[in-house]
Amino acid sequence: MVHEKGRGAGVAEHVPHPGSGKIQKLVLFTGFSCNSHCHFCIDLNKRDLPDKSTSQIVAEMVQARSKGVDYLELIGGETTVRGDFIPIVRAAKKLGFKDVVVVTNGRMLSYPEFAKQTVEAGVSDLIFSIHGHNAKLHDELTYASGAFDELVKGIENVRALGFERIFANCTVVKQNMKHMPDIGRLFIKLNIHHAEFIFVDPTYGGAYTNFHGLVPKISEAAPYMRKTLDIGRAWGTRDWCVRYVPLCHFSDYLDQISEIREVELFRTRHWAPDFQNEDVGPSRRVAGRSKTERCEGCSLYDSCEGLWKEYLRQYGDEELTPVVKAHA
Repeated sequence: MVHEKGRGAGVAEHVPHPGSGKIQKLVLFTGFSCNSHCHFCIDLNKRDLPDKSTSQIVAEMVQARSKGVDYLELIGGETTVRGDFIPIVRAAKKLGFKDVVVVTNGRMLSYPEFAKQTVEAGVSDLIFSIHGHNAKLHDELTYASGAFDELVKGIENVRALGFERIFANCTVVKQNMKHMPDIGRLFIKLNIHHAEFIFVDPTYGGAYTNFHGLVPKISEAAPYMRKTLDIGRAWGTRDWCVRYVPLCHFSDYLDQISEIREVELFRTRHWAPDFQNEDVGPSRRVAGRSKTERCEGCSLYDSCEGLWKEYLRQYGDEELTPVVKAHA
């Protein structure tokens, strides 16, 4: 999983509470253990770090509630493989979080009883990570045979229980870039109206170690990503979004940029086993992404976060073209 996987999925359906300003959101990383081995995962090199204990997770949830957080997102690794996953969800509901969101590869939910327990425990949203339009591509990227069939079964299981808030995300890498439209069509088949297409983060992990094997050029990936958004629009949704892209390649899709939606609605914290970030939006601009001199004069400059610094180090900035006139 990537650090901000799923951050935009479903954003359109959450509004700030009257008088409270932005929604206070916590992305709580329970640990980095996972039953898949995605080549591009930003946490690929962290698998040996100890996962948080049950008591630590509950203590952090209590602390978050004391800070006014009522939107909780549980993420890993793969949080559903924890033996205490169901009790953690129950504890979150008991503590009064209005939203308890789980980002998952969906494999554990292929077990009907586990799916039933998950829904009954009080999960509000499930965000499924889907990186291929078929088993061959998805299983190759996740390095887990049978993963695609399991996640599809997981979606079927929770939907059969009447669970409706089913979202998706997809990490865009060289291997699946040209299949983004196919993945979009799969989302239509699965009736997923909220989805996020995330340009791979090469700051750490798998995409850093194997940059040229995994990271496409944005000028090559963007046309497929835009076509996918067009497929979603034709289907009737503008809640398919893209993340981690320079806006000059998406100037006609500004209402479908995850970061723009996110910073308007949320104040987001990330608490992981190895770091804490108390305000993700502003810090990402400083620590991970950057704009260059080529961006000067662009009408979208203030809204854009640019490209990953590691991307610029490897590929340069020749693909960036200032937008002279703002688009609606």
